[in-house]
Amino acid sequence: MKGLQQIKSEIDQLANNSNKTELEVVDALHKYYFNKAVTAEIKHYKKKTKKVAQITKDLKISHRRFYKILEDKKVEFTKYNKSKDNVEE
Repeated sequence: MKGLQQIKSEIDQLANNSNKTELEVVDALHKYYFNKAVTAEIKHYKKKTKKVAQITKDLKISHRRFYKILEDKKVEFTKYNKSKDNVEE
């Protein structure tokens, strides 16, 4: 419990110094560390050492959200068309 009390006191201190609420500070920290993890996973994706399924499992996000992140960061990826109109018999 000593570690949690230390973390809470540091969050309170950051909140007082930045004129934000504790929840805003925690949300900003979450965004920072999530973006850091996504950047590391994108490096693996570019090197083709990890597949999308493994990356989304590690990040605990959906594959659609991961593709949206790739689109936003302008990383090339293959789009598959699953419409039945293009299927030749």
